[in-house]
Amino acid sequence: MIEYTEGIYNFYVYIITNKNKTVIYTGVTNDIRRRLKEHREKRNPKSFTARYNVEFLVYYEHFGWIQLAIAREKEIKNLSRNLKLDLIKIFNPEFEFLNGHFEIPMG
Repeated sequence: MIEYTEGIYNFYVYIITNKNKTVIYTGVTNDIRRRLKEHREKRNPKSFTARYNVEFLVYYEHFGWIQLAIAREKEIKNLSRNLKLDLIKIFNPEFEFLNGHFEIPMG
């Protein structure tokens, strides 16, 4: 995980994809568990992620300040698709779905 420890808060820049890994979406959140659940449950049925079934986490970065997280999200969004895929492969070489890192176990 890439982590910037300045600040006392938790913000995440994340990249999610669909089951076939053909669509990618970059976002920022202060609660990654909640946000992944919202994507999975398609809380906003007309959203890009809901229309294209984008819900599988493949990349994330942690920040302590929202300003840094937003700046990084913009940087990533401005990358070409190939550079985004390169970023994912460096962080997650097997392109595995990482949602389990943030899901609360049933018990």
